[in-house]
Amino acid sequence: MPENINKTMDQALCYTIGKVTMEKLASCMSKMQDDTATSEDRQLATLLQEITALAKNRLSVAANESEFSQGREVWVERTAQSHFPHIRLHGGALEDNPLQRSNEGLR
Repeated sequence: MPENINKTMDQALCYTIGKVTMEKLASCMSKMQDDTATSEDRQLATLLQEITALAKNRLSVAANESEFSQGREVWVERTAQSHFPHIRLHGGALEDNPLQRSNEGLR
């Protein structure tokens, strides 16, 4: 298969996985509100909430880094100048290495 078709299929699969994940999370949350959730439903909801939070975090990191690469000022939480941005320590970025850049524009 051509590479662009594989990429399109991968994107469609990721989108579908995300959509199904959100639907299942909504179902588990509804069961919890109705007090009909099993312990497995509650465990699954916890896992799906964590996956959702990490995905949102990763999207925020990507948007922030895109803004920075376009020369815009971005906000980055740091525990100290020598530490990586706080958001990276919780699964937001795909890798822990900071972007090769100066601290200009970071707040």
